[in-house]
Formats: sequence, C-alpha cells, structure tokens
Amino acid sequence: MSVLASATRRKTEALEVCVTGLSSDAHTWNLVFLQLLLEDLGHRVINLGPCMPDSEIVEACRRDSPDLLVVSTVNGHGFNAAGPLIAALRARRELSELPVVIGGKLGITDSGQQQRVNDLIDAGYNAVFEEGAGLASFESFIGTLPAGGQRGIV
Repeated sequence: MSVLASATRRKTEALEVCVTGLSSDAHTWNLVFLQLLLEDLGHRVINLGPCMPDSEIVEACRRDSPDLLVVSTVNGHGFNAAGPLIAALRARRELSELPVVIGGKLGITDSGQQQRVNDLIDAGYNAVFEEGAGLASFESFIGTLPAGGQRGIV
C-alpha cells in the first residue's frame, strides 16, 4: 500500500493551499509529495516550488489568498530561514491571520528540537511538524480549517 493510499482519507471542504520551500532549500520531492497528498485529500494546490525568496512567497499569498500556507524543508536549515518568512507574512495586515504551518527537517541535530518548535510557534506559525512526526497530525490540522478563510480579505 502506498503512503498516499494509507493516509487518512477524511475529506473536508476543499481548501486553497499554497505549498512552498524556503529560500535556502532546493529540494523539490517534498513539495511534490505534499501537493499530491493535499490533492488526494481534495484540496487545490498552488506549488510555488523550492528556493523561494520570502518576498515572492508573501506576494503569492497576497495575490492568491490561500486558506493555508504549507512551508516544507528537508535540508536541516529550515529553522534559520523560517523566522524571517513568518515575520514578513505577519507584517502584512491581509496575511496576519493566514494559517501557516512548517514541517520537515528544521535543524541538523535532534538536540533542541522542542525548543525549535516552541520558537516557531512563538514567531507566528500555527503548527510545526518536525521530521518524523508522520502525516496524521498534519492531516488532522488541515481538517480543522475552514475553506475560504482568507479569500476576499484586502
């Protein structure tokens, strides 16, 4: 059974989800996996791709008004790049309430993992999914979000 087939199939109202990598992360497979998972769950996905500058992520969210921004990183440097991105998003009035989650390999060691999670939540992320957390908590979080939450906010 594939990972997608074994994923929880609880469908919710379709969300508009923006998926992106951080400016420091050139990996694409994680973004494609997330796109396929989210589409399999019935959501519409805008995949911005890897190595996205913060300003372009902010502009895409402002332009497209997604219901959720999913930030994925696998290079172990995600924690360092995550702070400036969430600060830039939260500085924009029209994006201040946008649900934003981050997941993947956020640090190069397991040491300080809980502190990284706490720091990212304190910085403004709605949820943090560290490497190895599995899909259930991510899918559960998505299931709590209303569709159309950000669209039409100017």
